[in-house]
Amino acid sequence: MNVYDTANRLAGEIKNSEEYINFKMARQAINLNSTLKEKMKEFDKVRYETQIKAMQTGKKDEESYKKMQDLYQELVEDDTAKKYFDAETKFNILIADVNRIIGEAIKDVME
Repeated sequence: MNVYDTANRLAGEIKNSEEYINFKMARQAINLNSTLKEKMKEFDKVRYETQIKAMQTGKKDEESYKKMQDLYQELVEDDTAKKYFDAETKFNILIADVNRIIGEAIKDVME
């Protein structure tokens, strides 16, 4: 079996994983509620901008960080949004673990 076959099999396994399915369903639930969908878009925008500022300056922008926290606190009061964030976290952990495993396998040639 070659690496591409294995990668395609891994992609299929990820798409069939509980983490992926739950995240996809949670995202669909968000998209069914236009108000919640807009709030999530705003949160994602603020989160992205906050992360970019932190990477560019090497420190967190307190104003952006506070706005992001406030939006998050408002969102998690909604059960659909809370389930989304939980599913997103679990899916991100899965992807990070897969990346770590691959990284460990090739670290000797990357150093």
